[in-house]
Amino acid sequence: GSGSDGDEAFDNRFLSRSEARQAMANDNDSESPWANARIRTPEQARKQQGPRRAAPVSPRRAEDSRQTNHQTPTQGAGEFTDAIHPSHANARESRLYGLNACLAAFAKRPDSLRKVYLTEARIPALKNVLAWCVKNRLGYRVVEESDLDKLTSSRHHEGVCFDMLRAAPLELDALLANVPKAPARSLLLWLDGVGNPHNVGALLRTAAHFGVHGVISPQGFDVSGAAARVAEGAAEIVPFVQARSAVDALAALRMHGYALAATMPRASVPLYATALPERLVLVFGAEGEGMSEAMVAAADLRLMIPGSGTIESLNVAASVAVVLGEFWRQHARDA
Repeated sequence: GSGSDGDEAFDNRFLSRSEARQAMANDNDSESPWANARIRTPEQARKQQGPRRAAPVSPRRAEDSRQTNHQTPTQGAGEFTDAIHPSHANARESRLYGLNACLAAFAKRPDSLRKVYLTEARIPALKNVLAWCVKNRLGYRVVEESDLDKLTSSRHHEGVCFDMLRAAPLELDALLANVPKAPARSLLLWLDGVGNPHNVGALLRTAAHFGVHGVISPQGFDVSGAAARVAEGAAEIVPFVQARSAVDALAALRMHGYALAATMPRASVPLYATALPERLVLVFGAEGEGMSEAMVAAADLRLMIPGSGTIESLNVAASVAVVLGEFWRQHARDA
């Protein structure tokens, strides 16, 4: 790890930054993440490396570079001399940002951490993470707010960004093996075309608050860094399943005693006048397109949220909050 020249000592449980830098300087392992991260100024690095030559770019890497709007942050004294690479050569990694999202991911799966970027102000809040990095020879880097803006393509990074291995996809069978058995109360969400990261993050946070046992989506959908930030740690709490086949998934859910309820503004029964089954899968469609006709046809219930009628419907994140709140109210005796 590295940072500015002024040392703010960690408490006695952890290495100070000067001690961490000394440990890196003594590291002779050519395969170590520290191997190309000696503490030296940019001027020293230029003298040692000589003139830079452009690295060959494969067609795939060139295509990747055209598809990202990230830029490389500037170097500063005492920082890594290798560039920060905003795009991931390893598709198994994801980039998380936001303090609560990063801390929740680290708390649940610290072995997935690969690199940390943080501002000076975040050092006290991330001492445990930095100590882990030093212990496990993982790179961390103190950067400016503007660097994180570029790394995350967002100004809402809250001073921290983690590169982490993606969590292994959860299979529906594994989820169903860990939910309460029928006829016990259990609630799941099914997202049919919902993809806006802010909506996904907000509904995950709501789902965690109301004790939802899992969220199901079509295969290929993933929780992005933006969605994880908005979820404020809930992305690590609520199990997320990618359904390979909607038909097979619905059959498995029915075998486990779940009813299916579709939320839609028309041809529906009012939410507050309807007794909700204790084992329920709530289906929410994308704004604009709504849910597929197949999902509507498969539903046992079609629910609407009563309102003034001034607008047709709520956005999907707000709808999730309202319906989950009503489910909780009806079944609070079992909570």
